[in-house]
Amino acid sequence: MAESIKRNEDFKKVYQLGKSYANKYLVMYAKKNDLETGRLGISVSKKVGNSVVRHRITRLLRESYRLNEGKFHSGWDIVVIARQGAKGRSYFEINSAMLHLAKLHRILCEESN
Repeated sequence: MAESIKRNEDFKKVYQLGKSYANKYLVMYAKKNDLETGRLGISVSKKVGNSVVRHRITRLLRESYRLNEGKFHSGWDIVVIARQGAKGRSYFEINSAMLHLAKLHRILCEESN
């Protein structure tokens, strides 16, 4: 299982030095790290909804990453930010949005297509 990005300075590093892509539901920042493992940071603003809504989106994103972890290249810090459009979306929609952004970043292994 990948580590989580928890420290504010780690989030800031990814925002400042990473590259970002966005779609209807998510924004994804990715930056190469010096570790063998991937790290995932999730950010869901209060603008998206109340704590129940925010935690549900967080769980969906974490589960999507967990189930697809083998498809991601290791050694990347990934920060996913949920947009308001993510509110009320199914797991399938969130998962497909996440994989779409990972493809744009080219952090998905080729054999996973």
